[in-house]
Amino acid sequence: MDRREMIKTSMGVAAMTVLGIPVAAKGAGAVATDKKKILVIGGHPDDPETVAGGTMCLLAAAGHEVVSVYLTHGEAGISGKSHAEAAAIRTKEALAACEVIGSRPLFMSQIDGSSEINQARYLEMQEVLSAEKPDVVITHWPIDGHRDHANCGLLVLDAWKRLGRPFELYYFEAMSGSQTQLFHPTDWVDISDVVDQKHKACHCHVSQGMEDVLVNWHIPMERFRGLECRCTYAEAFVHHTVPGSLI
Repeated sequence: MDRREMIKTSMGVAAMTVLGIPVAAKGAGAVATDKKKILVIGGHPDDPETVAGGTMCLLAAAGHEVVSVYLTHGEAGISGKSHAEAAAIRTKEALAACEVIGSRPLFMSQIDGSSEINQARYLEMQEVLSAEKPDVVITHWPIDGHRDHANCGLLVLDAWKRLGRPFELYYFEAMSGSQTQLFHPTDWVDISDVVDQKHKACHCHVSQGMEDVLVNWHIPMERFRGLECRCTYAEAFVHHTVPGSLI
C-alpha cells in the first residue's frame, strides 16, 4: 500500500473511531458504550498535551478513560529555578492541563534531563502498565534527539514486549525534524473540532513559553498533518504492529 492509499485507509473511519477506538459520530453527541483506557506517556509535563492533546480530547469526550503519564516532573525545565521549584510549578501546570482535556494525571519518578534505562527502570514501567491495564498506549517515537523522549519510548516498547503485547502501541512525534527523527505515520487523527481545546490545555504550561512553542512548532505540524489527510488540523501516529523478538 502506498502512502496515499494508507492515508485514505486511515482516515476512512475517522468519523467513528480514533486509533481504532470507537468515538461519537461527528455531531451525534453519543458516548462510547465500550469504554477503553488509553495511556499517553510523555517524558515531561506538556509532552502528551502538545503532541497528542487533540486525540486525547476526542477520546475523553467520548467517555473513554484517558491517563496522562509523565515520566518526570519537568525538574530541569525552568531556567533559574531549582529542581524542586520547577517540579512544583510544572506539576501544577500539568494538573491544570489534565482538567482541560479530561484526563487523569500519573507521575513517574525519573528526573528531567537525567532519565535512565536500566533494569530497575524497565521494571518500574512494567509495573505501571501492569497496574493500569490499558487498552492502548501512546508514547514517544524512540528515535528522538531528546534523551528523555527516546528513553521513554524505549521503556514502553520493552514493557510492551515483556508483558506479552497486551495493549495496542502507538508512537507520537515531538517537533519532528528537530527532536523526533525518521517518523513515518501510519495513522492520522482529525483534531480540527477540538484544536482550540487542545491549545487551551497547552497554554496551561505557562513556564514553557507555550505561545512561541505552539506558533513555531506544533501548529505548523498540525496543519501539515492536516494537509496530508485533507482536513484542517491533524495529529499523526505510528502503530507498532510487528511483534519482534525478545533477547
